[in-house]
Amino acid sequence: MKISIVTITYNAAAVLQRTLDSVSSQTYRHIEHLIIDGASKDGTVELIKNYELRIKNYEVRVVSEPDRGIYDAMNKGLRLATGDYIIFMNAGDTFHDATTLERVVKCGERRVERVHLLFFMVTLTLWTARAAFCVSAI
Repeated sequence: MKISIVTITYNAAAVLQRTLDSVSSQTYRHIEHLIIDGASKDGTVELIKNYELRIKNYEVRVVSEPDRGIYDAMNKGLRLATGDYIIFMNAGDTFHDATTLERVVKCGERRVERVHLLFFMVTLTLWTARAAFCVSAI
């Protein structure tokens, strides 16, 4: 099962590194990380380029160009994503721990009949979601 992680950035140099570190620390490696940047001017692009050069065990794709805001950037990410699941992980967000994606995949595999929503642990800048569960429609 492939997971697409879409990270939206714009002038996010102050918070982006923790997101990149969180993604690269994941033990589950069948992922692609799509970074959609709105043509940042604060060092964000340089952080992304260094990350792209450093990562060898999963695909990183970067788009850095002017956009019409966060939803335009999210739609670009959706169009580029090739995973079975898509995670929107904005600059500054982190996974709960290094095994979060492994546990998400195991949860999804138990619900193969029809998973419509997969909620998992992501530590956000302002709060922490501490529960992991699957919800499927009957």
